[in-house]
Amino acid sequence: MNNQQKWVAFSTIVRREIRRFMRIWPQTLVPPVITMALYFVIFGKLIGSRIGEMSDLPYIQFVAPGLIMMSIITNSYANVVSSFFGSKFQRNIEELLVSPTPNWIILTGYVVGGMSRGIGVGLIVTLLSLYFAEFSLHSIPVTIGIVLMTALMFSLAGLINAIFANSFDDISIIPTFVLTPLIYLGGVFYSIDLLGGLWKAISLFNPILYMVNAFRYGMVGITDINIVGSFAMVGLFSALLFTVALFLLEKGSRLRS
Repeated sequence: MNNQQKWVAFSTIVRREIRRFMRIWPQTLVPPVITMALYFVIFGKLIGSRIGEMSDLPYIQFVAPGLIMMSIITNSYANVVSSFFGSKFQRNIEELLVSPTPNWIILTGYVVGGMSRGIGVGLIVTLLSLYFAEFSLHSIPVTIGIVLMTALMFSLAGLINAIFANSFDDISIIPTFVLTPLIYLGGVFYSIDLLGGLWKAISLFNPILYMVNAFRYGMVGITDINIVGSFAMVGLFSALLFTVALFLLEKGSRLRS
């Protein structure tokens, strides 16, 4: 395939992915926004008013960046895992794999589609958060960079989950037993400075901790983790997941009958 044909293949996959979640927007865009609104009300207004401050910030202002990042993570992941497994279940993915389309084009097409949904929901939640808290962006490059890298990483993770899944029940195992605990233990609702030495050390192995803190730094200018280290950690995980996902597509295991 020449470069123009590769671009046509890539843009076609991306447009299909975006149209897929936009066509059913009451199921893909509205529920996460309602869920985040409840988080803002419960943790921000009700509980936050009793907690007072966290890291010298009003609690609602501290927790809001983490809630925005949570919406980006879960929706980037959910879009790719459901879409790719649906194509795998219906045998559509086999047609792509036997076509002249390079596997890296297939991979990036699905990933960009997942990133689009994650960032779209994140933007809506950000606008919603302005009703509850005031923000003045501390660093636009850091904010944009960590959002893109986070959406990329969890879109890749969603695709890997879809490859290994054998049923629709399997695509909910990782979000339930891995993703959700990592999010809640990733510094969304608290500063890791509150943890003891052992638990703080364990928390440093959680990649979501780095994403949340980098995004919080970009939004309000505070962080528990070195920013350069945060980007390095997220970049390392993203590169690893991209390599694994591409290897699985090249191998075709669990994808071809």
